[in-house]
Amino acid sequence: MFDQSALKEIVNNAIINLSFDIGSDRLIDPVKYVLSMGGKRMRPVLSLMACNLFSDKIDHAVIPVTGIEIFHNFTLVHDDIMDNARIRRGFPTVHTKWNINQAILSGDVMAFITNECFLQSPAHLLPRVLKVFNRAAIEVCAGQQLDMDFERATYVSQADYIRMIGLKTAALIAASLKIGAIFGGADDKDAGHLYEYGKNLGLAFQIQDDILDVFGDMKVFGKTAGGDIIEGKKTFLYVRANETGSFDQKKKLQDLYASNAFKPEDKIRMVTELYELLDVKSSSEKIVADYFKDALEHLGKVNISRERKEGLIGLTSSLAGRDQ
Repeated sequence: MFDQSALKEIVNNAIINLSFDIGSDRLIDPVKYVLSMGGKRMRPVLSLMACNLFSDKIDHAVIPVTGIEIFHNFTLVHDDIMDNARIRRGFPTVHTKWNINQAILSGDVMAFITNECFLQSPAHLLPRVLKVFNRAAIEVCAGQQLDMDFERATYVSQADYIRMIGLKTAALIAASLKIGAIFGGADDKDAGHLYEYGKNLGLAFQIQDDILDVFGDMKVFGKTAGGDIIEGKKTFLYVRANETGSFDQKKKLQDLYASNAFKPEDKIRMVTELYELLDVKSSSEKIVADYFKDALEHLGKVNISRERKEGLIGLTSSLAGRDQ
């Protein structure tokens, strides 16, 4: 069995060794830049861990699941443009370092590089894995559309928000695990449980990110603290505050979000104080814990010995414990 750090190194080496025979440094340099920023490589690592549950051989899965990481980073490049974000993982975003047009074009080419990676799948598995991936890719775009729609909405229900992040974030994580299971030779039932494990993991991870955007350490988290507040993003904290606050508290929150009259640091402070008053951090953390619990329940139903699942169990515990 491979451990998480070994799989991350395998993915990083695969990225380093990718051949970009495109004939334009201007086009490919932003691609190399965004991939060099690092990150947890969570999606391809989870995919390879799922493969490794069922098979000691993972070589045939490495390049295809590396494509998942390239696709994920492609979505980040375009998301940063739409969110007008200037920092990603502690580095200037692609459109900040170059320009918006360059970021769009270089992001676009990453989607096709992803396809090139998937084409290196074993021929008999390609239709199955590509079907799972394409569905997830479409769902990611649908989730991003909902996220943009929510920016114009005064009220977003908790159910609507969960549906949005289920598409935008959780779908690709779930698909990564299912794809890995297919590469490993899992049957449909076990692949399905790993999909549900990944879906719950993704929901927990995104809500956790929403919490960390306000209450996390920027040096560790790699993003500007309170960035979601300044951008007017309807995060899970905002949703919880709107569902649990009094009429006056809800109006104050909505007015703060809609106003441009305050300095960014003052706006972040006032919204954060309201969140603290409503204890939305604690209630959101309880919901995160429930999703992690549901994830582990689905993992427990996979018909593989617990010993082979220890890596995924440990990774889940690690993600559940991140507080910065």
